[in-house]
Amino acid sequence: MKSNSHILFSLFFFSLTLSTTHVLSKVSNTSDSDSYILSCGSSSGGTDSDGRKWISDSKFAASSKNTAIATAQYQDPSLPSQVPYMSARIFKSEYTYKFSISPKKRLWIRLHFYPSTYSNLNSSDSYFSAVANGFTLLNNFSASITAKALTQAYIVKEFSLIPVQSGSLSITFTPSSKYAGSFAFVNGIEIIPMPDIFQPASLVGFSDQSVDVQNSSLQTMFRLNVGGQNIPATNDSGLTRIWYDDSPYIYGAAIGITSQADSNVSIQYSSDVPEYVAPINVYSTARSMGPNSEVNQNYNLTWVFQVDANFTYVVRFHFCEFQETKINQRVFDIFVNNQTAQPSADVIAWAGSSGVPVYKDYATYVSESGGDEQIWVALHPSVSLKPEFYDAILNGLEIFKVNDSSGNLAGQNPEPSAMLLQAEAEAVKSFSSSGSNGHVLVIGGVVAGGAAGFALVAAIGFIVYRKINAKETDSRTGNWLPLYGGSQTSTSKSTISGKSVGSSHLNTLAAGLCRHFSLSEIKQGTKNFDESQVIGVGGFGKVYKGIIDGATKVAIKRSNPSSEQGVNEFQTEIEMLSKLRHRHLVSLIGFCEENGEMILVYDYMANGTLREHLYKSNKTPISWKQRLEICIGAARGLHYLHTGSRYVIIHRDVKTTNILLDDTWVAKVSDFGLSKTGPDIHQTHVSTMVKGSFGYLDPEYFRRQQLTEKSDVYSFGVVLFEVLCARPPLNATLPKEQVSLADWALHCQRKGILEDIIDPHLKGKINSECLKKFAETAEKCLSDHGLYRPSMGDVLWNLEFALQLQENPDGAGRIAEEKANGAYAKHNDMLKIEEETAASEDTDDLNTNAAFSQLVNPSGR
Repeated sequence: MKSNSHILFSLFFFSLTLSTTHVLSKVSNTSDSDSYILSCGSSSGGTDSDGRKWISDSKFAASSKNTAIATAQYQDPSLPSQVPYMSARIFKSEYTYKFSISPKKRLWIRLHFYPSTYSNLNSSDSYFSAVANGFTLLNNFSASITAKALTQAYIVKEFSLIPVQSGSLSITFTPSSKYAGSFAFVNGIEIIPMPDIFQPASLVGFSDQSVDVQNSSLQTMFRLNVGGQNIPATNDSGLTRIWYDDSPYIYGAAIGITSQADSNVSIQYSSDVPEYVAPINVYSTARSMGPNSEVNQNYNLTWVFQVDANFTYVVRFHFCEFQETKINQRVFDIFVNNQTAQPSADVIAWAGSSGVPVYKDYATYVSESGGDEQIWVALHPSVSLKPEFYDAILNGLEIFKVNDSSGNLAGQNPEPSAMLLQAEAEAVKSFSSSGSNGHVLVIGGVVAGGAAGFALVAAIGFIVYRKINAKETDSRTGNWLPLYGGSQTSTSKSTISGKSVGSSHLNTLAAGLCRHFSLSEIKQGTKNFDESQVIGVGGFGKVYKGIIDGATKVAIKRSNPSSEQGVNEFQTEIEMLSKLRHRHLVSLIGFCEENGEMILVYDYMANGTLREHLYKSNKTPISWKQRLEICIGAARGLHYLHTGSRYVIIHRDVKTTNILLDDTWVAKVSDFGLSKTGPDIHQTHVSTMVKGSFGYLDPEYFRRQQLTEKSDVYSFGVVLFEVLCARPPLNATLPKEQVSLADWALHCQRKGILEDIIDPHLKGKINSECLKKFAETAEKCLSDHGLYRPSMGDVLWNLEFALQLQENPDGAGRIAEEKANGAYAKHNDMLKIEEETAASEDTDDLNTNAAFSQLVNPSGR
């Protein structure tokens, strides 16, 4: 059975706060008199970060002696809001909620669980079932095991229940009798009437059979905005659904291309497809195979999903053709689990015209097959029909589990990976030996977007590890990924006639640019990927310490086949770093692309990341002078990217975990998987899908989707305040106004109280003029509009000046006067890239702390 290690430490959460008025205008169903949005265990309810009002469940449980209320002892930073997760209703024995509902409408039932410690009860002791009017929603369910296996703090289970003719809905929670002391709990319950969006679905492989979905209850397994970005519940078309990016589920290297409808294309819903079926954002973005018909004939555009065995699933395909206008221009076949679900699909023929949404449902049964149950979805051009374009398109995809004949929807608890369990055991042992009683926090990567003007409520991907009581359970690995939470998938190499897709291209691309390692060399250097060699885990996969050529220490980054960072990032990293050499950019030594592996080999950075020397680690805090020198080094690297080649190179993921430190504390910018070649002299920006890390994202880039080098400047401004204040860019445990470091630091800077929030280790150790210059520089970087932000060259000069103010205030004043008089007016365009590379390497032998060295020997063209 495959391990869930592919989702370890790489999870993203996101939440955008909108006004209550906006939310209720979009989510009209929440005002329905038959709706219940309950914060369980809360005395008064409250409003969540999306502006939705939750009421207390007390009137449903006040008279019962079988329940208790409790507050979580710890608020995980990744919780989207305190409501409903910080309060819980505890059940020591069977308990039933009863609700009066409309007998004519389907119901969304969403159950929210936050496995924490409540009073003296540890959620790891909790195993229970949940039954709604005879349908088993959960059985022997452990929220603690599920959350740990999926490395997420909270769980949301969504179900669609058939209309309850009696008008009375019962939801019964029953603690498991298999474990002494077991209890049930729930943090939130949503019961919302919904339109009947289901219809009979054709059973794949049986042309004359269909599944009666209308008379079935279902569980939502996956809901994807194909080719587009995440869509929060507040932007759904009235049904409060969350739509996720599809890219992590794509199989192998053949990812196709994404597109978005032009502004002059109007999406027109029809009577067959009303607006609530899916929002406009789903139908206005798409993924297709690409413009090369010859290539398209030789591969399938494929997605893979892990599911529970022995259930029927409905796979819903959403289509909207906004590029083609005629029948037989784009015709393709649809496959589900290697069977033809639909031959000769022609969206224009189905819809009647361009810009009209349609959807198609197909059902498939997934039997048990050794613990690796999957649903494969594939599209391929209908070559035999000779359409105008050999291509395929998909806009959205949903997968629903159908109840079995006994009314059961419950799957097995997923099994935590061996690596996670080992890491947890070692962390607990280490913490116990040090005498600490606190929580162990492990930082994970979070990728999402944010916008200025909204109150940004963020979850930073902290995973809270606790001691888990050893239990013998009957759960087995259910290696599926739920809709609410992880966004990884089990992907692997894609093959065409037995050949790995992309292999020859990558090998050709990298030929002559950097060294090509064999897999045997990599295995030898890492002791066959021994866990003892792991020095880090990120979105791409594990990073190993290794030895090549008998003595050279290297860092070896091995992609997990199911990583959210796939072939595109792998290829970009090789393209970018192979052509760049600079003292303050991490050096790519080579790569390995063999047997489906994607491996990158870098110089070894002995002192790790900048972040681990600022907070959330046991390392001794570094001095202010060291921090300044590190910031200056990183600024040099970014300045070179922006000015050192024919085109601007925009990093797009500047953050403290991507600033590495070698054994002499020289800072090097790393991780170029999201980098983009910027505009030339005739352009002002690059239009691109928004990518980056939560907390560092340029608000102007988010709003306009127009990327410039000033987006890196904004992110670097966050880094500067992070260095000064030694706290994460986002911390959801703090009061609302302090959640965003950028917002809070700017507020304190403008109020003149910035010194109140700087790192306590730096109090009294920073020259006042140095602090003033440093803070002013960071403030300018965080200007809301890129036009008003400084260039990286200006940032660099100011940081060099701040260092001189710290080390030699009098001398710094003289240099500033000389600069004003033009003594340092040498233009940064003096050197070509080849000369800059040589100059950069020559500076290794110079005193890198010399005043304004970057301007004397500019790292630009």
